Amino acid sequence: MKRIVVLTTGGTIAMRAHDQASGAIPSLAAADLLKGLPREVAETRIEEFSNLPSAHFTVEQIWNLSRRIAALVADDAVDGVVVTHGTDTLEESAYLCDLTVDSAKPVVFTGAMRTASEVGYDGFANLATALQVAESAAARGLGTLVVFNDEIHAARWVTKTHTTALDTFQSPGAGPIGRVDYDGVEITRQPLAREYIPADRLEPNVFLLKLAVGMTAELLEHLVVSGARGIVLETLGGGRVPPWWLATIERAIKNGIPMVISSRVGAGRTVDRYGYSGAHRDLVRLGCWFAHGLNGQKARIKLMAAIGAGEAARYF
Repeated sequence: MKRIVVLTTGGTIAMRAHDQASGAIPSLAAADLLKGLPREVAETRIEEFSNLPSAHFTVEQIWNLSRRIAALVADDAVDGVVVTHGTDTLEESAYLCDLTVDSAKPVVFTGAMRTASEVGYDGFANLATALQVAESAAARGLGTLVVFNDEIHAARWVTKTHTTALDTFQSPGAGPIGRVDYDGVEITRQPLAREYIPADRLEPNVFLLKLAVGMTAELLEHLVVSGARGIVLETLGGGRVPPWWLATIERAIKNGIPMVISSRVGAGRTVDRYGYSGAHRDLVRLGCWFAHGLNGQKARIKLMAAIGAGEAARYF
């Protein structure tokens, strides 16, 4: 039987509401999460990293989490790691591990959408299936995975798509890479070769701006003069901005601030298609970098890690 470490960080999977009026709060200890699991799932050791809602995590904390995971998978006595995590920022922590943990051993993130005091609590089921994936030989070498609602997703593409639904984690434009069913773990396709960034730290002063119709560039101008070390723009469509943003984007790049272009759409790459002012080719001309299909929050994680590696341009 494989030896799996369950690393708990908090989130809904570890919450219950003591009464309707007060709302759910972190309540379950790390050991409580194993009580509802079949004993034969895996040989598990549990370790509590934190017990926080994922909305409370800082950049320093997610970096420390990735370093703890890296240390665990470097241990010959550990065959894989399952991380229980709040769903609000799970995709960012998982993608950070995908980028910065260099190991073929399975690293699997999971959580819950319902608290332990709600009917249909999904925490035990998600944890059980995540453990199955972590102990499966088929999961080796796939990078960091997210297992939710019996589906297996690559950390690079998965995102939270619904505020309350149990199947909230989807991979738009890519789909799951496998699933867990009665016969065990089925991997239906292999992700492309994953990217590794040997970061020594994360740069915290990287910001994400989302564009909307008619927005002025005032917020971008503020970031340029206030010490931003990197900026990700979730642009319109396939990589377009209002023409009145171009001067500020150019000033940011001339000041040495990397500008990474993502799309607010949610799926698909930014593409060179139009010739009007503010289109993709203008952003290329100014020296912007491109997220190549990553959503804004993941492009930010990648830029933070790339700057932390000391050679950011190499990774875009």
